[in-house]
Amino acid sequence: MPSAKILSEKQAYVADLKAKFENAVSGCVVAYGGINVENDTKLRKELREAGVEYMVVKNTMLRLAVKGTSIEGLSENFTGDTAVAFANAEDPMAAARILCKYQDGDRSKKFVVKGGFMEGKVLSAAETNAIAKLPGREGMLSMFAGALTSTLSGLAVAMQAYVDKQEEPAA
Repeated sequence: MPSAKILSEKQAYVADLKAKFENAVSGCVVAYGGINVENDTKLRKELREAGVEYMVVKNTMLRLAVKGTSIEGLSENFTGDTAVAFANAEDPMAAARILCKYQDGDRSKKFVVKGGFMEGKVLSAAETNAIAKLPGREGMLSMFAGALTSTLSGLAVAMQAYVDKQEEPAA
């Protein structure tokens, strides 16, 4: 049985983890096995620059942190070597995008995205990989602006054709 001090430290750690899960807009769970120090450093730097918090955590602590929450189903992914990444509201898909990109480039195939969560819902590995392929906020906004511009320019061309047709003298 652990001492009261160690037990209280672990309870505080689990409470902190639970708060991270609740405050994150989305996140990813990965099996990080096979990653070397150089690649891990690059990956952590890229995640940090994107505003993503990435940490290796014991599976027991993760299970306790999600127990009784809407993402409790995520605990089935807490086996083997597990790391978790928490994304913020600026770019909710950043964690999935960066980790899936790294997974696709991993030659050893030991670094694997196990699953994720978004807005209180558990995502499978396939769903997480699909989300990772979506463009970021700026990409979505530019696509939306392009769609609006093309629609408006098409309307303007149609209206001009109608005006030109009305101005033609009858032959």
